[in-house]
Amino acid sequence: MQELLTSKNLEPQSLALATALPADFYTDAGMPELDAKAVFARSWQWVCHQSQIADAGDYIVTSIAGLPLIILRTVDGSIKAFHNVCRHRAGPIATCDAKQAKALRCKYHGWTYGLDGVLRSAPEMNNTENFTLSDVKLPEAKVAVWQGLVFVATDDAPEFDSVVKGIDERLGQQSLGDYVFHHRVAYEVNCNWKVYVDNYLEGYHVPHIHPGLNSLLDYRTYITETAEWYSYQFSPLESAADLYGSGDALYYFIYPNTMLNILPGRLQTNRVIPQGVDKCRVEFDYYYQKEDGEQAQKRRASDIAFSDEVQKEDVDICESVQIGLSSGSYVAGRLNPLRENAVHHFHELLRSAYSKIK
Repeated sequence: MQELLTSKNLEPQSLALATALPADFYTDAGMPELDAKAVFARSWQWVCHQSQIADAGDYIVTSIAGLPLIILRTVDGSIKAFHNVCRHRAGPIATCDAKQAKALRCKYHGWTYGLDGVLRSAPEMNNTENFTLSDVKLPEAKVAVWQGLVFVATDDAPEFDSVVKGIDERLGQQSLGDYVFHHRVAYEVNCNWKVYVDNYLEGYHVPHIHPGLNSLLDYRTYITETAEWYSYQFSPLESAADLYGSGDALYYFIYPNTMLNILPGRLQTNRVIPQGVDKCRVEFDYYYQKEDGEQAQKRRASDIAFSDEVQKEDVDICESVQIGLSSGSYVAGRLNPLRENAVHHFHELLRSAYSKIK
């Protein structure tokens, strides 16, 4: 691992002369630990939409960089992120999502916390010396709610406002908070999480991998731009009325693992979760505007079928790329400055993150 984290590999590169990351950053057995420490523990990750935890006691369970978390709607309507680790002997407080829970009860010994994270009861601890229930509280992670999307950070993350600066202006009157959760599809992909992100960040492959998508987009006017902590791709689209109709396709990537696919009438969020050096899980959550007519249902069905087709094409190529990276043949190649500027942007953020914990 130390040989990988050399000044040569981590030195910033100009876009005009940039190469991709070396293969070992996708294949070395030590990378999951490094990514957890350098990237995921020091950044904001999207975890859900506010509509998924609409009522007091609604919560979802997740984890970031190995830390189990409960993302919960409290009685006062705020959203908090508690460590899903009992203060007694580290048992799990919740093992699955829940609706309108009245309390949080540890599965191990039954210690029970209120929705404010404060211990309310502990079986058979009444006569324990110097033990006060209200002194025991679940630790919290940082939470930010933006455009209806809930983000969580566990360590030295940047100020959240800087992470999304400028996106509101680009979205204009369109509010992502107005959408409602529809369903989730998850893909288990045999590649390093960074392979999947790299693939998302460029439209260079669209004419070669996605014939259906390519027919909707105007590749000649496909533009990719970068900001401090995110990048976005956009293109005019033309499709049948039962799909998206006319408008813009907007694809936002928020470092390190969040994607927002915004098309007329639909928001799709992607979260890329490392599962090992050569495996990741990609969760696709679909959100639609509040309409239930026959035409709306038809558009949703068309959208889901079309999206599934595109994702399977991406999964196939990402798994093939992982094989190539692991083959011993690959030497980091030059990036296309016009089409792969967002890949370069992502790699520069990674190089900076890795440099800070050498």
